[in-house]
Amino acid sequence: MVRKESEQKNEVRPRFALKQHLNTMVLVTSYTMKFKNFTLDAFQEEAIHAIEQNNSVVVSAPTGSGKTLIADYIVDKYKDQAARIIYTAPIKALSNQKYKDFSKEYGPESIGLMTGDVVINPHAKVLIMTTEIYRNMVVSNDEEVKDIVYVIFDEIHYINDIERGYVWEESIIYSSPSVRFLCLSATIPNADEFSRWIHAIKAHPVRTIVSSYRNVHLKHLFYDYELGITTAEKIREVASSSSYRQLVRRRRGQREKMPEPNHTNLIKELGKDKLPCFFFSFSRKDCQDKARELAKVNYFNRDSAILQRFNAKLADAPSDIVKLASTRILKETLAQGIAFHHAGLLPIVKEAVEDLFSQGLINVLYTTETFAVGINMPAKTVCFASLRKYDGVNFRNLNTKEYFQIAGRAGRRGMDTVGFVVSMIYRPTFRYDEVQAITTKDVEPITSQFRLSINTVLNLIDQHTPEEIEKILRLSFYSYQKFGDNYDKVATKLLLARYYSIVRQLKKFGYIVDGKLTDKGHFSSHIYADEISMGEIFATHFVDRLDEYQILLLLAALVYESRERHEFRQPFTNDALFKLKSLLAKDEYLHHVRKFLKLEALTALIHPIYAGKSFFEVLQLTNLLEGDLIRFYAQILDRLGQIRKASTNLQLSQKMANCKGILEKALEGIYLV
Repeated sequence: MVRKESEQKNEVRPRFALKQHLNTMVLVTSYTMKFKNFTLDAFQEEAIHAIEQNNSVVVSAPTGSGKTLIADYIVDKYKDQAARIIYTAPIKALSNQKYKDFSKEYGPESIGLMTGDVVINPHAKVLIMTTEIYRNMVVSNDEEVKDIVYVIFDEIHYINDIERGYVWEESIIYSSPSVRFLCLSATIPNADEFSRWIHAIKAHPVRTIVSSYRNVHLKHLFYDYELGITTAEKIREVASSSSYRQLVRRRRGQREKMPEPNHTNLIKELGKDKLPCFFFSFSRKDCQDKARELAKVNYFNRDSAILQRFNAKLADAPSDIVKLASTRILKETLAQGIAFHHAGLLPIVKEAVEDLFSQGLINVLYTTETFAVGINMPAKTVCFASLRKYDGVNFRNLNTKEYFQIAGRAGRRGMDTVGFVVSMIYRPTFRYDEVQAITTKDVEPITSQFRLSINTVLNLIDQHTPEEIEKILRLSFYSYQKFGDNYDKVATKLLLARYYSIVRQLKKFGYIVDGKLTDKGHFSSHIYADEISMGEIFATHFVDRLDEYQILLLLAALVYESRERHEFRQPFTNDALFKLKSLLAKDEYLHHVRKFLKLEALTALIHPIYAGKSFFEVLQLTNLLEGDLIRFYAQILDRLGQIRKASTNLQLSQKMANCKGILEKALEGIYLV
């Protein structure tokens, strides 16, 4: 129950003085106050005090410490005022969760959602969206970002992401000067530097609020095949003993592999008093395999009611869902309170697992790291299958931010006094110093990943003078980190090198003429990936020669993320494909685009739905997991929406609507917000 504002404020009383921190932290008095029946911690009070003074706030605090309560305060504060609030999240799952939470709290009429392929109530008081959507709106000066008072950036440390980090930077740079920011992050060592950058480029006060305190203390432990749950020091002691070294040499001579730790033994040793447990693995298949293996041990009593609730959740979904391998495995494991959760599952199945966990019906949940981002479902214990992961290029150790983001899910506030974190250790590869470096303290700073995109350049030229463009490009966090307070003195040649390179390319293909955007240029200023490819297809007469099947096939090739292990079992070659290839081969720009080399393989994913087949029939033609196929189609839907918004061509708009209808029919009943 939420208290009225007057009831909350009359519980504020001075408590103690705080240290001053230059211009980014000037709070001198802390307060004891309650909000939504929670007695606030000192860092939450500091943040709310800064919000009351209309400051921006950067909050760095451990995962699970209650940072989102500060965001709730902003929503509550402005709920009866004309100003609007944007809440951004790094992943769609977190955006969806906040939409549901806020809709329940403030009513669905006050809350909107925008995630590219899904738009609900876009003129709402509080608009929740992925950070990419907000960036796209402010860069193009969209009407929907007028009258914004606060933008909340959840998980702001995603600015470190090599591929996506620039999105957060540009979101701040291009926001209106009147906008204030609440930046929420897991612990970051250089939070004050980040605040100083915002202050430097936005010229308003920014408070840095850092907390290292956790209400539930974490105990970091390790699991060895012989010692069981223990400390890193004890593993080091045994691994460095002469008897163990002799054993290693003997087994190498006999070509015997050293034993690996077993997750079922770990769960048994944890005991039921340390459950529920999140067991993190960085492989989707491994999550499913481990759940099945634990269920076969019969460690937990069976409870048919759990399976009944799962079936009830799927009752209105297409019957083919129960035939999926993942669903069949879940039905084997759920009766014992064992489940798995990863991005390869259908949205409705993931939601069903989340509901069961929130109701306290899951003992052990095997999951990938995406479950650690923002979703407010802590457990008593967190286990790691390994402290190494494959990052798409090679295997590497986790960095400290990744480890503590996941480890922070251990310990339930108000229920546990200690949260347990247990990492499985394979003794032959155990390196004490490496393990200590990962698990002792989060020391990973945030660093700029700024890169200039074609879309950004088009919008800069459309909306700013050359002098203004140069000034804007000096505002990046990269410039500030490299040159500090002298960021505005970066050499122009160095600063604008990539900008001029993109401009030359845009001039060559007719997107800029005499310093102004052409019709093609205006179209692609509303496109946020593959801008030139999309422009050459959909802002020229090229598209006039295409039917809906060929359009879907081109978009499929543009959004598809190629992986060596992907299989397409039945390509569909026909005249439409051959004609499309011929058109591409004759185009000056498009015949160089390597993504279109996958056209024939991708007919396996497009031809069936164009012919009226179901999503489940397409699954038989590929080894893509169902969740990955959903994401693939959702990205095509997103591109269709961009094209409709960017174009003034009514005939093209109708084709896009037809394409959307084909996809939505295939996804009917299984694609949830």
